[in-house]
Parts: sequence; C-alpha cells; structure tokens
Amino acid sequence: MKKILVPTDFSEQANNALKVAAELAKKYQSEIYLLHMLELPTQLIDLAGASDNQVPEAIYFMKKAHERFENIKNKDFLTGIPVYETVMFHGAFSGIMEVAKKNDCDLIVMGSHGAEGLKDVFIGSNTEKVVRNSEVPVLVIKDNKSIFENKDFVFASDFVPHVKKSFIEATKFAETIGAKMHLVYINTANKFKTTEHLDKKMKAFVDNVEFSNYTLNIYNAESIEKGILKFAALKKAGIIGISTHGRKGLAHFLNGSVSEDLVNHSKKAVVTFKIQ
Repeated sequence: MKKILVPTDFSEQANNALKVAAELAKKYQSEIYLLHMLELPTQLIDLAGASDNQVPEAIYFMKKAHERFENIKNKDFLTGIPVYETVMFHGAFSGIMEVAKKNDCDLIVMGSHGAEGLKDVFIGSNTEKVVRNSEVPVLVIKDNKSIFENKDFVFASDFVPHVKKSFIEATKFAETIGAKMHLVYINTANKFKTTEHLDKKMKAFVDNVEFSNYTLNIYNAESIEKGILKFAALKKAGIIGISTHGRKGLAHFLNGSVSEDLVNHSKKAVVTFKIQ
C-alpha cells in the first residue's frame, strides 16, 4: 500500500477519511494524494472560450482550493507523510477515477454520511459511483475513529470461485489493520441453502488460502443487506467488507448493489473490493 488517494470536499467526513489515510500511510510509509474537484459551469472550465470577467472567477476558486489544501497539509496528523495535492475542473466521479489510475493508487479512502431520501435513487452519490467502478479497493469512512481500533472485520460473500481474488485482497486488508476476519454467507428465504451445503462450499473456498485469522459463519436473514448489518452488530465489528461486481446502466438499476446499499446505510466503515 504505497499510494493512497483521498478525494476531499473539505467537509468533516472528508477530514475523517484523511485521518484514516494518514494512519495507514504512517504505518506503511505510503504517499497520500489529496484531490479536490471544482465542478464549475462549462463556460468557466473552458477558459479559452470564457469572457474576461469569467477567467478571474475560475482562478479565484482554484486559488481558494489551494489555500485550503495548505491549511490541511499543516495538520499534525500529516506530519512526515508525503502529501501531493491536485485541484481539477472536472466531474467528481470521473476525476477520482482519472487521478487514481494516473498515479497508480492502491487504495481510495472516502468520507461519507450516507444518502437520504429518493435523491439517491435517481442521481447517486459520488461515493457510490466510485465504489461501483473502482479497480482498486475503496474504504468508506463514517466517523472519526482510528482504523486500527477495528479488531473484528466482517466480510460477506457468496463463496463462488470468481470472487476468490477479491477475497484474497480482503485478507490483505485484514492483515493491514490487524483485524480478525469473520466470513459470512447470508442465507435468505429466496436463495436458501442448507447448512451442510454451505459448510462444504465455504471450506472449499478457503482451501489453500494462506490467511488463517478468520471464522466461517452462516447467518439467516430476510435480505442480504440486513443480514450483513445484523451480523456485523452481533460480532461488534467496526468494519464491513464486500466484493463488488461493478454493474452499470440499466442492469445496475434493476439488480441493485449490496455494496452501495451498505455504503449508504451502514454506520460502520465499509471497504469494497472489485471482482476481477
């Protein structure tokens, strides 16, 4: 974990995410890439075609963003960490993806307080879009707590072969924060499986995996999302992990995404791993 991207809107939630990124960076000698997106009107972004009175306005927003970055970089918790700042005139989601790829980042850490109401159904938050599409793990922070306080890490899976690589990434993350991993299959009425069948499936899934600090669990619930949240509460886990398929367009709307629902509704930190 050498490069960590932290998108920021300078909010309290973004600051909480930056603190977590700083903890990880100090332990693993990582670099932090701070990113702020200026979503300005098109005529301000295209400075070549802007009028004389519009250009100073765009420059003003850019200058203010850099001033805020300087204040952030002077925080005590960032002492000794290489921090690089970027301000872009871009849509937030596309900018985050671009910067993560350009700098070969290993992890994206974002702050979120969850979505509210119907707005999320039709628009979707930037955090949701990043979770859905990121090629690297995304850690979504909900509060101002040390990441290393999380001694129990719930990872929900359906234990099918094609999610094995994302599971291996999750074990590396568990080792990174020093947490015990509780692997869980959420058994729902419409996709019910017997305990005997699931025991065999789960044991076959973890066979030959070097990581050993885990438990295997089956939890019955009315829905996958509710089951994950209830199981995490039962284990007193501070963080929830899940693989994501990266569905797009109409397929995403019709099928939904458990990972995005968790990002919205969980009060705990959520980390997602893209299925390769």
